Amino acid sequence: MLSSVTSADVSHEAFPFGRCRWIDIGPVRALASRISYVGELGWELYAPMEQGAAMWDTIWEAGQPHGIVPSGIGVYGTTGRIEKGYRLYGAELETEYNVVEADMQRPKVKEADFIGKEAHLRHREEEPAAILSTLTVDDNTSPSNGKKRYMLGREPILTRDGKRIVDLKGRSSYVTSAGSGPSVGKHVLLAYLPPEHAEEGNELLVQYMGDRYPVTVAVKGSRSLFDPENTRVRS
Repeated sequence: MLSSVTSADVSHEAFPFGRCRWIDIGPVRALASRISYVGELGWELYAPMEQGAAMWDTIWEAGQPHGIVPSGIGVYGTTGRIEKGYRLYGAELETEYNVVEADMQRPKVKEADFIGKEAHLRHREEEPAAILSTLTVDDNTSPSNGKKRYMLGREPILTRDGKRIVDLKGRSSYVTSAGSGPSVGKHVLLAYLPPEHAEEGNELLVQYMGDRYPVTVAVKGSRSLFDPENTRVRS
């Protein structure tokens, strides 16, 4: 679709994942960034504010033969993001947890000094007190009224016998993000869990609106629940 409105070569070979360059989209000069926060092949496109509508119209018209659908922040910020296990500032990424607990540490640490380096090196050497994990809800049916319920975030995670889960730093486990996972057919939750509870396949509970619902740890760490090899975003 993008190739039909630009003379630039946007093939995977010419415009690999992670690259950023200027291209013309119809009459608009735009900065195209080959990244995705929803786990699909795509771009983020940046144009001057006053040319935004013209760029939108060009893409919208080109997308008609493909059945294009405008999707808002619900996909970008919740459903597509959560299926991929992408972390979000203000949800998973807060000062309460460090980079290692979020499983976002890089393979190497640069030699140059930077603010927080000493603490980061210490965190890399220590056993993490909690690990950000992806959980799926086994049954959304309320045991009290039989209605389907869907967590929104900040709900406590409990053991299957209803006990609070607290890590070695005294932090209780709770849902940091929650949303529908249409590609996997599950309601998906992200939560920091102590290592002994973060094992994949471990069965836990989430408490929501006075009821408790069964959940299972689907992914430990930053691996994606959907397309874990990232073949789609890099295709």
